[in-house]
Amino acid sequence: MSAVNGNVLHLDLIDTEGKEFALQSGRATFVYFMRAPTCQQCNSAVRKLAAKRDTLRGQGVDVVIALPTGTDDAVAWKTAKSVPLDVVTGRTGTAHEEAGLLRRVFGLIQQSGGILLDANGVVRYSHIVTNPGDSLRLQELEEAIANMPVSR
Repeated sequence: MSAVNGNVLHLDLIDTEGKEFALQSGRATFVYFMRAPTCQQCNSAVRKLAAKRDTLRGQGVDVVIALPTGTDDAVAWKTAKSVPLDVVTGRTGTAHEEAGLLRRVFGLIQQSGGILLDANGVVRYSHIVTNPGDSLRLQELEEAIANMPVSR
């Protein structure tokens, strides 16, 4: 996992249209890593993030959902769930692997959680867990956003 406050996170991502997706867009970005498209707790977290999308955008933060699947599965999930957020997968392997999220419990359970990057791609907050029920801590995220240095 990338360390907070200092490391720039680079991920080789593609969106649901098969196009390269850059996290360094000149805006801060919160990447939420789902355990799986079928994970109920993760889907609940995505609904919460979607409901806060406009508030987060107003604070200068975009939300991106990373799935540990292929693009076809990501498209199907995004369509079926009517997700209004950007959804990405890894170009080769998974974004989860690139970011250091492990598979625990004998490789059966994918870690989930989130990473907040400032506009320069510097990691400002991360919360990664094996229990997906604790993968989104909105209050901690809001505090991290409030305390994020202004980008230059």
